[in-house]
Amino acid sequence: MTWLVTGGAGYIGSHVVQALKDAGISPVVLDDLSSGFEQFVPDDVPFVRASLLDTSAVEGALREHEVTGVIHVAGFKYAGVSVQRPLHTYTQNVTGTVSLLSAMLAADVARMVFSSSAATFGTPDVDLVTEDAPTNPESPYGESKLIGEWLLADAERAHGLTHTSLRYFNVVGSGSDGLYDTSPHNLFPIVFNMLYRGETPRINGDDYDTPDGTCVRDYVHVSDLAVSHVAAARRMEAGEPLERVYNLGSGNGSSVREIMDAIRDVTGIDFEPKVHDRRPGDPARIVATGELAARDIEWEMRHDLREMVRSAWSARQAAGDAYPA
Repeated sequence: MTWLVTGGAGYIGSHVVQALKDAGISPVVLDDLSSGFEQFVPDDVPFVRASLLDTSAVEGALREHEVTGVIHVAGFKYAGVSVQRPLHTYTQNVTGTVSLLSAMLAADVARMVFSSSAATFGTPDVDLVTEDAPTNPESPYGESKLIGEWLLADAERAHGLTHTSLRYFNVVGSGSDGLYDTSPHNLFPIVFNMLYRGETPRINGDDYDTPDGTCVRDYVHVSDLAVSHVAAARRMEAGEPLERVYNLGSGNGSSVREIMDAIRDVTGIDFEPKVHDRRPGDPARIVATGELAARDIEWEMRHDLREMVRSAWSARQAAGDAYPA
């Protein structure tokens, strides 16, 4: 078994690569390093620096390394920015996926685990999001991920592609001090960087209809997420059935206030977050069930909130001033 991980030099992709290695599966990384880091790729893992848009380069990587399946993590992942950059978002996430599927067809590779997103749901009107919840994406990013799922379904009908899509919510934590989230739009990196610079973090709105007035979101540990990608790949190799879509959610969620409290406790930095007005469009609560994924692809919340914070903070401290600002 050899699996290509697109975006394998990024935050989530690098954890998937490590999980493949831990499972005894040979990974190959393809990444253009637009948001990834070559140092995230282990020395003993083949690395192909190429864009997904370069179909011939992708096909060459598939053939050269005798790849048997693809875990497709690469993409432009900034939902908010996608509103200002829709064409870039669609090029990277839709055209890139078409290019990848074309290369896979040419190289006779017919298995894919797709990194989808909770953004496909938009703002759900239910307390607990299941796979059957209506999809109503509210950004070009969310739309591009939903189109990606459609592309896989079409490729199945036309070409026999075996596939599944994993929709996940707020990915946090770290499986190693050498791997960390560098997104300028995610809560943990934002708060950690502010604390690192001696600034005070902020909460956007504390008057929501939630237990403590702050937004409730679903936070999952990146290492737990990676295990389920590998479990899905192994089921495909074994010819075992998979659902077309899985949610990877906690079933409970945590509020922004709870996150701030955990960060204060774990870091030992005493701070009281500043409360600002609500951000337009922020729903009070988005939490998903992971029951189907627990049944089929070893989904389990192995890390509690404090462990998520502790691992992420440890990686941030280890990076020090070398962390991308």
